[in-house]
Amino acid sequence: MRIKAVIAYDGTDYHGFQRQSPDREPSIQGMLEGALRKIDQPGGVLGAGRTDAGAHASGQVIAFDVDWRHSLDDLQRALNATLPDDIAVLELEQAADTFHPRYDAVSRAYRYSISNTHVRNPLTVRYTLHVPQELDVEAMRRALAHTIGDHDFAAFGQPTAGESTIRSMYRAGVIADGALIAIELQANGFLYRMVRRIVGTLIPIGSGEQTPEDFSDILRSADPNRAGPTVAPSGLCLLEVNY
Repeated sequence: MRIKAVIAYDGTDYHGFQRQSPDREPSIQGMLEGALRKIDQPGGVLGAGRTDAGAHASGQVIAFDVDWRHSLDDLQRALNATLPDDIAVLELEQAADTFHPRYDAVSRAYRYSISNTHVRNPLTVRYTLHVPQELDVEAMRRALAHTIGDHDFAAFGQPTAGESTIRSMYRAGVIADGALIAIELQANGFLYRMVRRIVGTLIPIGSGEQTPEDFSDILRSADPNRAGPTVAPSGLCLLEVNY
């Protein structure tokens, strides 16, 4: 039977979700497949998103096939007992034999976290980007609002499949909680490194070097040479995949 599972992981020590060929670097997919082999369930694991090296997930969705004669609760316990501490199966259920976590998804949501403190906090450095200069959250919100709707996001990334760079952004917000600033994006799909490039373009707006209107111009230009840098993967987390 095919299993659909929601997993979480700290991706700091992994070379992204996707298994490497040859498999010289540890990957989330490789660790999951290794855990299945250890419980006598050899087979491939499909993922909803190929998160970057060093990026995290609290709601990644995977699928795999098993010949399992016990309960699904037993399967979850067996996998979590085998997986390393930085990967966990949060929930699982039987799915249709044709279910594919990537191609059946209708939207994905990501969060990028910034630690906006004068001095970096060692306790958050694995999960945030440290930005020491004060950021204007309201200016960042106004800039990000321009991404809502259907746009050509070529300025911020490359397509992972096909050639189209047009995506539909359903939700885009900036949430401030003290020194922690979170940029949350939900869309029908994301280009390669799109979230990290959007954040890299937002930071100069928050610091006052550019304006929200500059962000709009960069988006409309579809020119990657005008966008900001690709920020570090540490602040990126795949929150959820919707079906």
